[in-house]
Amino acid sequence: MFFKFTTAGESHGKALVAIVEGLPADLPIDAEKINHELWRRQQGYGRGGRMKIESDKAEFLSGIRHGKTLGSPVTMMIENRDFVHWLEVMSDRKLEVQPKNPRTVSRPRPGHADLAGGQKFQTRDLRDILERASARETAARVACGAIAKQLLENFGIEIKSHVIKLGSVPETPQSQTWEEIKAVSSESPLSCANRELEAEMVKLIDEAKQNGDTLGGIFEVVAKSVVVGLGSHTSWDEKLDGRIAQALMSIQAVKAVEIGEGVTNAGKFGSAVHDEIFYGESNFQRKTNRAGGLEGGITNGEELRVRGYLKPIATLRKALHSVDIESKKEDLAAFERSDITAVPAAGVIGEAMLAIVLANSMREKFGGDSLSEMKRNFDGYLKTIENY
Repeated sequence: MFFKFTTAGESHGKALVAIVEGLPADLPIDAEKINHELWRRQQGYGRGGRMKIESDKAEFLSGIRHGKTLGSPVTMMIENRDFVHWLEVMSDRKLEVQPKNPRTVSRPRPGHADLAGGQKFQTRDLRDILERASARETAARVACGAIAKQLLENFGIEIKSHVIKLGSVPETPQSQTWEEIKAVSSESPLSCANRELEAEMVKLIDEAKQNGDTLGGIFEVVAKSVVVGLGSHTSWDEKLDGRIAQALMSIQAVKAVEIGEGVTNAGKFGSAVHDEIFYGESNFQRKTNRAGGLEGGITNGEELRVRGYLKPIATLRKALHSVDIESKKEDLAAFERSDITAVPAAGVIGEAMLAIVLANSMREKFGGDSLSEMKRNFDGYLKTIENY
């Protein structure tokens, strides 16, 4: 039994669609929780004008009856409200007359999928590439992740994210406890636990905006109360750290993923890295968590900590040097409405992707056609862990 999902839709098309498979029957689904996650994805200081247009809400098309899953695929649709301004440009029918402003894109943006995608798919209008490559697609992922979170809640698992670095602030990424991360207000402009640093980040965003530039940063996602034993050491594709890294690297603009203190640990002696094991109160314990909750591709019962490194957004108002694919003449890159930074939103998307990976591992290990059967299997496993 596997939890899996797929998304469809273009940035300025009619809608985004998501299909989730592998859910047990009888799982209560709260639509407002899904819509809250969609709202969170749209927040953050430095976001662009698109966030003022869209007010994302998920509409169920299948798989839910009377507030519970049926065990069949769940289909959701998120309307693109901006589509009314793109009716001709994004029409699914062949147009007899070209629109007055076809919004054709021939000047690829450095750092975007524009040029590589155009060459791969042999299109002369790079809009064919950028419409799907756009991070607008992640709204559908967040909806899927919100369902995964609701499954995980039944097993005591919580997931939160926060921004630990934005641009050059701070020089060294900050480290926060679970309690500090959980205390970050949903009204926080940058989902940063340190208010003083957050104020510096806001100033940096204002500077970037004034200069027509963009900023990247680092977000951290933490999962609490993850049971020991998810993932496996037996095959490369079953290692949970590998699956998590792939999931987070698939987020637009994420160029590196770190688990635990992986980056700094690479420069230390082993004696200063590995989490020593103790035994007390009838269970195994670790006083540190430098491994980030994963050893040998398997969860060890500690907090799961993952970091995503986001490059600056590729669409700059102060356009970078490019070449027109038709004339082959030097030109400035095209500009599409965009953000100055989206690191807090990337954290929300990171939560969704981590939830999806964990939901899949839970379904893989505990199975069950219904939620009650899955819980029985889970409770039986816990007893074996307690008796180890």
